[in-house]
Amino acid sequence: MDEIVKQALAKWPNVPHCTGWLLLDRRGQWRMRDDAAQAAGELGTPIRHEALLGFINRNYESDADGQWFFQNGPQRVYVELVYTPWIVRLHGLDGALRLTDQAGAAFEPAQAWIDDEGGILFADASTARVAALHDHDLELFADHASLDDAGTSGVFHWRAGVDLPVQPIPCADVATRFGFVASPAARAASHG
Repeated sequence: MDEIVKQALAKWPNVPHCTGWLLLDRRGQWRMRDDAAQAAGELGTPIRHEALLGFINRNYESDADGQWFFQNGPQRVYVELVYTPWIVRLHGLDGALRLTDQAGAAFEPAQAWIDDEGGILFADASTARVAALHDHDLELFADHASLDDAGTSGVFHWRAGVDLPVQPIPCADVATRFGFVASPAARAASHG
């Protein structure tokens, strides 16, 4: 968390939280959702400002209830997740694979899943971070995977001598399985 954010929290500890205004889409883009976008159920406008994106990425974390948020100074801005709290890109350079999350940080997978819509998910060793693979990288994943005839399980050849089992998982079970809240706004509305 940025030092300026910590100072703002100390100075103004009781600023109300915000829900519904920030969204992370399936491709790792942060999107602003004004009242009209929220009312229409739209994803919102992609944020393109590099300094703002960096600020969001550095101050992105989860609370004890599994709700992900961006700490914007003294205000906690809860994030609507289209799927998972992290989106990763798969890169294959000189025959070596690597994953990076939407913030550009390295992601070291320990487990892999394929969902019932053909999406790929990875979790780190502690499963504290679960990430969906960006859809543009599915072909590269397939080039390094051996899946059964149904395409629902198999092995991902991650690194030389390191194969990750790929297990099936229903999309509907992902948030519960990995302990996160996909829509803090809906949760807040249901708790009245």
